[in-house]
Order: sequence, then C-alpha cells, then structure tokens
Amino acid sequence: MNDTLRLQGLEVSCIIGDLPAERHHEQVLTVDVSLLLDLRKAAASDALSDTVDYATLVEEIRSRLRAEKCRLLERAAHVVAEVCLCAAGVRSATICVTKREVIPGLRAAVVEITRTVEDAR
Repeated sequence: MNDTLRLQGLEVSCIIGDLPAERHHEQVLTVDVSLLLDLRKAAASDALSDTVDYATLVEEIRSRLRAEKCRLLERAAHVVAEVCLCAAGVRSATICVTKREVIPGLRAAVVEITRTVEDAR
C-alpha cells in the first residue's frame, strides 16, 4: 500500500545562502513534504501512535534547518529528507524547498528531491 501524508507550506526562518550577506541574517524557506507510507493501521485504530506525529516532525525539521545553516537549497532539502526518513514507517520522502525573492525579477528558487529509506542506508 502506498499512502501519502503531505505537509504543505511549512515556513522555517533560518540561515540559508552562500553570499556573505546571507550568512548574517535569517531568511524564510517554505518546505513541502510528501511522505510515502502505509496508513491502514492508523486509519483502523484512529491512534496517533500508529502514524507519523507531524507536529513532532515539523519541530524536528525546523530545529535541523536552523542548526545546519545550509548554504544551498539542495543541502536544506537533503537535511529535511534525512529527518523525514527517520520517522517510523516512512518509505520515501519528496521534499520541496522554496526560497523567495532570491534575485530581483525571480519570484523563487525551488529544489525538489525524492529519497527512499534505501538511499539513507
């Protein structure tokens, strides 16, 4: 069974960027997460313990991104994937990281990656 749990529009203030000016102030990233897992047990039990506690996952993502102080969006997406793949039952994670107003005239830069549990081994 391939069910999907999505977290959309998570805003995280963190250091992100390679330019010297970007290393001194936080910017907002928007993170979208799509997790592939089996949700049948949670649907039957209606128990949080049988699924991903996304409130906890969101705090773990925020904490890691703030701590990492990534230079590249590619690294930020990878860090989020690592966090997500540690959640019980998650088989794969698709991560989309958006940084708005990066360059004048460019609405946003976006990186999307998909990682599986096998990739993390």
